[in-house]
Amino acid sequence: MSNQSAATSVDNLADVSESVSELSAALRRTVELMRAGRLNADGALQAIEECSRIASEVSAQVDQAARAALEPLPDLPGQLPLPSA
Repeated sequence: MSNQSAATSVDNLADVSESVSELSAALRRTVELMRAGRLNADGALQAIEECSRIASEVSAQVDQAARAALEPLPDLPGQLPLPSA
């Protein structure tokens, strides 16, 4: 793996980790509010929809990071192929 692709992978993981942390925090807040009885039905529905939205974003980021890790590097102009053994 080249330094550039390694750096990109680390950046992608940092983005995903940040999003997972955001989702985790939102879920914890929602659970705390629900257990404390401070959410009415509409508030609970909004909190669940927000958690669902964040989860969808996290899923898309994980999918994008996985695809980027599996894609071959593009051929660079002027680069000659290595001879086979």
